[in-house]
Formats: sequence, C-alpha cells, structure tokens
Amino acid sequence: MKLIEKAREFAREKHAQQLRDYTGEPYFVHLEEVAGMVERAGLSEAAIAAAWLHDVVEDTEATLPEVCAKFGSGVALMVLDLTDTPPMEGMNGERRKRADRLRLELAGPETQGIKCADLISNTSTIVKHNPGFAKKYLPAKRATLEILTKAPAGLVEKAWASLHAAEAMLKRYDDHE
Repeated sequence: MKLIEKAREFAREKHAQQLRDYTGEPYFVHLEEVAGMVERAGLSEAAIAAAWLHDVVEDTEATLPEVCAKFGSGVALMVLDLTDTPPMEGMNGERRKRADRLRLELAGPETQGIKCADLISNTSTIVKHNPGFAKKYLPAKRATLEILTKAPAGLVEKAWASLHAAEAMLKRYDDHE
C-alpha cells in the first residue's frame, strides 16, 4: 500500500470514534481537509502522509514509535513537530504553548505548511460555532502564524486570510451583542 493511502487508513482507524468539536462531523473530515490542502500545495508524499497523521499521537492511543515504525522517521518527525506538548508537572498551559511554537518555528517548510493547513481548517469554523472560545483561540493562532516563516507561500497566505476573516467575523459578532 502506498504511503499516503496507508496513512489515511491508519488515521481513519485511529480517529474512527471521534467527532469534530462544534460541528459534530466525523473527525476524519478535518484530516481530509488538511491533507487535501497539503496535496494541492504540491508538498511531498511524506508531508501528505503527515497531514493525515498530524493529530494521531495527540488525540488517540497511537504512539510516536508506532508512527515511526509504520511510516518512517521523516513522517514521524513531522508528526512530532505538529503534536501539542502534553500536560506535565511543572509546565503550565502557557509554557506548553511556547514550547509548541518554538518547535514549529524550528520545523521545516513542509511541517510548517501542514500547520498552516491545520490552522485554516480549524479557524474556518471556530467563530461560527464558539465565539467565546474564538476570543482566546484567534490570538494564539496569530502568534503561531507569525513564526511560520518557512511555510509555502500559498498556504501562509491562505492561513492569514482565514485568520483575518475569522477576526472580522468575531468583530461583527461582538458588535451585535
């Protein structure tokens, strides 16, 4: 089985019972959207596979060694760079987010491109479905976008456009409250 197909099926299996926050859609819809953007941007087969797998370690029982064994160290490194730091003693949420941003800042262009696609997918629904959370989410996404300086230009531009549209939507929402 080809790498991308294998990653898609692994992600489908691991995320089978999950639903997307706010929309109630199968979580797989988000993965498909992110992988599709990465593919249309012309990124490598490894990057498309990593796009399918970008949440598998963070949100399922799958482990990084398992991802490495099944998909190779290149894909596993991208997945590692895209995986949020888990809660741990002595490391509050803000410190974890700083560690995540530093890891992403040092990541390669394709990993940063996957993150841009992830931000686009997540940002498109957040204001509509949870404006209260969007007030916290959008500034954090802006801080992340500011460090994604190596990502492919087309994905960065779309991510910024998505953020600006969400910020404008949130402002209109706040103005009507």
